[in-house]
Amino acid sequence: MIKTVFYTMPKHVCFFFCVGQPIKSCFIPLLQRTNWTVRRYIDPPLRSLVCENQKIFSSFKTKVISQSIHFKKNFNCSSSVKNINFLNDFWKRPRKKHGQYALVQPGLVSEAGEIPPDIVCPEYAYSGIVDLAAPSIEIKDLEVIQKMKDSCALARNILDHAGSCLKIGMTTEEVDQMVHTAAIAHKAYPSPLNYHGFPKSVCTSVNNVACHGIPDDRPLEDGDIISIDVSVFYNGYHGDCARTFGIGDVDGKGKKLMHVAQNCLNAAVTVCGPEQKFSEIGRIISETAEVGGCTVVPEFCGHGIGKFFHGPPDVFHFVNQSDGIMQEGMTFTIEPVISEGEPKIVILEDGWTAVTLDNSRCAQFEHTILVTKTGVEVLTSSSIEEYNTT
Repeated sequence: MIKTVFYTMPKHVCFFFCVGQPIKSCFIPLLQRTNWTVRRYIDPPLRSLVCENQKIFSSFKTKVISQSIHFKKNFNCSSSVKNINFLNDFWKRPRKKHGQYALVQPGLVSEAGEIPPDIVCPEYAYSGIVDLAAPSIEIKDLEVIQKMKDSCALARNILDHAGSCLKIGMTTEEVDQMVHTAAIAHKAYPSPLNYHGFPKSVCTSVNNVACHGIPDDRPLEDGDIISIDVSVFYNGYHGDCARTFGIGDVDGKGKKLMHVAQNCLNAAVTVCGPEQKFSEIGRIISETAEVGGCTVVPEFCGHGIGKFFHGPPDVFHFVNQSDGIMQEGMTFTIEPVISEGEPKIVILEDGWTAVTLDNSRCAQFEHTILVTKTGVEVLTSSSIEEYNTT
């Protein structure tokens, strides 16, 4: 049985924001993680940092949120990570006129759902410690591919079910309970639960929450948009997908944002196939977002997936010079976070929730992709085109 201590989310934010720093979609909380690796990419117009497994942070000062992160003196990160000393009135800052919607602030987070003893769990389920993924991209055989298809189909079915049940007044805590119950009913483990300490079974990101929102007691309101990211560990393999849903009467700008975000994912799938460059994904997503009048939040990227929840390759959603090549048998996610405003984000004090600096809304759609001999197969496809709940 897995439990998380009752968690009261403070209504203030952490002390830094990230600019042009791609972070794996699993974004490990800076307040919890101790080991970081930094690789430099020269990706005009971004000089980016990708963090993984060697220490660059020398200390954290977390007791007083106005204190800042100290970096090793021999590493210049000032161009990519800026400290905020601190925005005590963050939530009172004026919002740009992006549309008609409620500004989301964190609520109360309850205990995590229980896991029955007969559920096969990933290695981090009890400890929160994630084993390192394979150093190279896995090429999966037919037996493994079938297991991936099964886990991805289950994840998609749970996502579709959760989306069909959304309504005004439902809390994201109820969404979490629904996803958790559905996963357990199918003898699957909800992959986000306790992954590097994540306290819930699903990510729910509403309006100005860009990514990795933690389900809480806030009721959904008329006009909200909510991104639900469902992942399950089933028969030894992870499946991962996400979609943004409209609640009630979403304004025109919100509908446009969701449409552009969906188009970004669809366009990215079309450039995938054997011997194709991974960098093509970032190129086409950036172009599609720009044509739609939106921006790509670069901090979050897709990832390889299989026995591990997150592993190589890193799939960047912005223009980059990655030299990785797709090969038959690879599985990975594409999951761009698209903003109607500026792409800058702030990480809240929980170490997970990412909100936009300018309070603009974000939308995210995600598929798990299999590279085949002749093209690609979307393992998390759905016959359901769109939800708009009332």
